[in-house]
Amino acid sequence: MSPSVPDIAPVRIDVGSRTGSYPVQIGVATASSLSALLDQLGVPQRRFIVSNPTVWRFHSSAFAGASAEEPILIPDGERFKHLQTVSRIYDALLRARADRASAIVAVGGGVVGDIAGFAAATYLRGIPVVQVPTTLLGQVDSAIGGKVGVNHAMGKNLIGAFHPPALVAIDPELLATLPRREFRAGLYEVIKYGVIASRPLFDRVSASMTALFARDTTALVPVIADSCGIKASVVEQDERETGLRRTLNFGHTAGHALEAVTRYRRFRHGEAVAYGMLVAADIAVTRGTMPDADRTALADLITQMGPLPAVTDLSLSQIMEAIGRDKKVVAGKLHFVLPRTIGTCEVVNDVTEEEIVRALGNLGLTSA
Repeated sequence: MSPSVPDIAPVRIDVGSRTGSYPVQIGVATASSLSALLDQLGVPQRRFIVSNPTVWRFHSSAFAGASAEEPILIPDGERFKHLQTVSRIYDALLRARADRASAIVAVGGGVVGDIAGFAAATYLRGIPVVQVPTTLLGQVDSAIGGKVGVNHAMGKNLIGAFHPPALVAIDPELLATLPRREFRAGLYEVIKYGVIASRPLFDRVSASMTALFARDTTALVPVIADSCGIKASVVEQDERETGLRRTLNFGHTAGHALEAVTRYRRFRHGEAVAYGMLVAADIAVTRGTMPDADRTALADLITQMGPLPAVTDLSLSQIMEAIGRDKKVVAGKLHFVLPRTIGTCEVVNDVTEEEIVRALGNLGLTSA
C-alpha cells in the first residue's frame, strides 16, 4: 500500500444535479467503510457490484460486506466499452431478478464506471448507481458528473445518458496497485484541470511529481480534491453540457479521434488527451491567444511524465474524419476548447480544418 503517512482528514464535496445533490467522499480507507456510507445514504440493500477480473482480484477484500450478491465481472479495456458488454450486465441482473429496489456499485476505472452507469441508467428505466473509481483518471474525472455511456465503432461515447450517481467514493489507497502507465494517464487529466481552471493545481502537479508517482496520499488527496472541486463546480452550473461543461473537453477533440482510429487499443484515454492538449495549445499559440511560454510549460510537464505512444504512423485523413463525427459537433460546427493561459480557456466554434491539420502535422502525422 501507500507509504506510512499521518492521518489525512477526509474531504466531502457535494455536487448539485437536477435530481438532487450527491456526495463525493474522498479519503483513506473510504473503500472499507463503503457499506456504512451506502446505508447512511439509503442506497437499496440489494447492491450488485460491477467490476472487471483484474480490479476484483486486487481489491475484492476491500469491499467485503458491501454486497451479498455475486459480483458481475465484465471484460477489461476500452475496446469492450460497447452495448454487448452492457447486455452482459442486463443478463446478470435479470437472472438475479434485480428490481427497482436494487443498485449497481461500479468498482473500477472509467470504462467500468461508464458501462455500469449506463446499465444502471437503462435497466428498468433507471436504478441507482454508486461510483467507486479505482484509477486516478476515474477518481479525478469520469466518476463525477453523471455522464455514462459506451463507444460505437464510429466514435467514442456516442451512445449514453446523464445518470448522476448516488455516491462517488474515492479511496486514494486503491491506486497503490495501479500500473505506472495507468497512473500517469490519470495525471494528464489532472493537468487538464490545471490548464482550464487552476494555475495553482498545474504548479502543484509539477512540484510534487515524485510524491505523486510514489502514491503518497498526502500529495494525492489535495490533487484529487482540487480536481473534483473544479469538475463539481462546472457540472453544477452546466449538467447537460450546453455551455461551460464543454471546457472539460479540453484535449478531447483530437484525443477521442486518436482513440477511435486506433480502435481503442493503442492509447490510454489520458495519453490521447495529452496529445489533444498539445494540439489545442498549438492552435491557440498560432492564433496569438495563448502565450508560447505557457504552451512550452504544458509540453514540458507532459514530457516529464514519461513517453507517449507513437502517432507518426497514423493517417491524418482518418483522424480528421473521426473529428468530424465527434459528439461536440453541434449544428455542423465543431466546438473546440482552446487554452488562453494556464488556468483559463475558451470554447470556440471557428477552428478550421487547416488549423487542426497543421497542429496534427506538428506532432508528426502525415496526410496518408
